[in-house]
Amino acid sequence: MPFTPFHFGPSGFVGLAFRKWIDLPVFVLANVAVDFEPGIVLLFHLDYPMHGLCHTFLIGTGVGIVWAFAAYWARGIIRRLMHLFGLGYETTVRKVLVSGVLGVWFHVLLDSFCWSDVQPFWPLRANPFLDLMSIKTVYLLCTIAFVPAVGLYVYAVVASYSKREQAPDSRSVS
Repeated sequence: MPFTPFHFGPSGFVGLAFRKWIDLPVFVLANVAVDFEPGIVLLFHLDYPMHGLCHTFLIGTGVGIVWAFAAYWARGIIRRLMHLFGLGYETTVRKVLVSGVLGVWFHVLLDSFCWSDVQPFWPLRANPFLDLMSIKTVYLLCTIAFVPAVGLYVYAVVASYSKREQAPDSRSVS
């Protein structure tokens, strides 16, 4: 999708629903990171497909791995940002790697339904997902996905707040 905000609904929903196994910010932002490719194509007026090699499962895996290591390196910053959003944050190398790769793959899959220049199984040129759903349907589903994503977010914030309230205060004197 040329406008990454459409990816936030479904990636937020999936990331929040499977937060136990998926690193939420790494997964969601991996969905956005892939669209640097069309951004660069537009910015520099390149003679290159808008959805090129980064929009494939093979090369996208590398993009996801690079993003995962960058995010793991910046996990302290991510932890503080997640705290601002009212969510706790603990991660592992394995969790960020899985999340980075799955996030990119999720983006590639969504774009595969819409864009003829996406070749998800490159070097094979076929796109078996193209036109299985109309672009309007994909956009509608992505927009609708915001609703349960917001619900899951509110639930996660309340649960995180409840955990903090129930935790013994280490500063109190017995």
